[in-house]
Amino acid sequence: MTTDWHFDVPTAGSKRLPPDARYMEALSNQGYAFEVAIADLVDNSIDAGAKDVVIHFLRDGDQLVSLLVVDDGKGMDESSLDVAMTVGGRRDYAANALGMFGTGLKSASLSHASAVTVVSTTKRTRTAGRRWLMEHAMSNFQCDIVAPAYAQTLIDRYDNRRPIEWQGTVVRWDGVKDFPKHGGGGQTDRYLHRTINKLGLHLGLYLHRFLARGDFNITIAAEDVRTGTIYMNFGVEPLDPFGYPVSGHPEYPKAFTISVPSFGGITLDAHIWTPKSNLDEYKAVGSVMDRQGFYFYRHDRLIQAGGWNSFRQPEQHLSLSRVAVDLPDRPSDVFRLTVKKAGVDASPEFASALETATDPQGSTFLDYLTSADTVYREARKRSGTTRKPVLPPGKGLDPAVRETIEEELPIIAYEEPIALRWQKLDNELFFHIDREDRTIILNQHYRAAILGGRRGGLNDAPLLKSLMYILLHQVFEKEYSGSREKDNLVLWQSILVSAARSELDKVGDDG
Repeated sequence: MTTDWHFDVPTAGSKRLPPDARYMEALSNQGYAFEVAIADLVDNSIDAGAKDVVIHFLRDGDQLVSLLVVDDGKGMDESSLDVAMTVGGRRDYAANALGMFGTGLKSASLSHASAVTVVSTTKRTRTAGRRWLMEHAMSNFQCDIVAPAYAQTLIDRYDNRRPIEWQGTVVRWDGVKDFPKHGGGGQTDRYLHRTINKLGLHLGLYLHRFLARGDFNITIAAEDVRTGTIYMNFGVEPLDPFGYPVSGHPEYPKAFTISVPSFGGITLDAHIWTPKSNLDEYKAVGSVMDRQGFYFYRHDRLIQAGGWNSFRQPEQHLSLSRVAVDLPDRPSDVFRLTVKKAGVDASPEFASALETATDPQGSTFLDYLTSADTVYREARKRSGTTRKPVLPPGKGLDPAVRETIEEELPIIAYEEPIALRWQKLDNELFFHIDREDRTIILNQHYRAAILGGRRGGLNDAPLLKSLMYILLHQVFEKEYSGSREKDNLVLWQSILVSAARSELDKVGDDG
């Protein structure tokens, strides 16, 4: 029998196959970063018309207990709340809504917490609440109904201190996986400082157009529920990735138009940043390789910050190039958003169309890339030095240090970076060079003395590791070491072992 491949597969009826309850576990393991998950919740607040959003970390002494996202949006009645807490719940999204798939609240929350409680009130309906407990969700999709008295108590808590006045919503996370298990020794304070700073930068960047309007505010705060003390209370500032004081090139920005056969025209706003900028607006996105490329927006919300989407590989010489693209409202196969709204998959049609993109004067998009490259190179020339390209620094070195190295030194493209890590070695050695794994190994025996009692981690001892990278990166850039280099390695080894032992002696004396 021959098969006609031009027609649909014939069927003989259908049957209903509902998802297994373990689907919730899969939903909660989509790799949401903490700040991405919080941004997803703030998106819901914006869709609800909120003017004020408060992200509230609650602690009891040294122990962090809960995280809440509170807004003064229009709120939800019981039926709307049931839809919001249903996985893939169908609701009518406004034309300019940030929500899309009906999974963000659940997947973002349960990626980071063992329970998510949502309590909401409107001007015309009583306060209602629902709770997903991960244990119940995985077993039988059972969503708890929050006791009305408690739901009202939670709303009243924020009615007295803003942002809720007549209406609003509270999303509460309990059992947050990222919170320190033991808060003693200043761990909780360090965690809050690090996390709040990172969260503020992320929200300031991805929601910068909303924050710049003046009628929308995000506040991040921490409160000790035992004493009522509120601290680390600050407003998130907008970080416009195109907010340079002066353009890096007098002819830019320019608007380029591309024509995608299956879709139509798309506008690209091409910018060239000021060279050697230290502004947060420039540095808020990853490394110099990460922050170049396309910045896709959907309904004024930044979805992707940097990346060339298969058009080309990133290069250090293009680190000043940024292109703003406002995605069209209508759905298409040209641009597909990830469920986390943390990136855009662009079809090959888009990359091909970039080759012929032009501005009204006839300049091409490729001319723009050449201009960005030239601005970067000329800035290097004006510095009066020509620095030799180096292998990039990798894991084990603090990201801020890696970024500085990548900005100050030309990086050899497409090469594995040099990692740094601690490992047990013979005590006669301070370091070991692993050419095959391209790693500088530091002797674990001397770690505690060098850290001076501070807690160790992947990126600890940044000063020492920076010096080791500067000292040793050339060893990896050559196929073999000559007699002079070998003698230098022996010399450095001897001096560093002696210095490390002196640190150990000082620790012993202090003890």
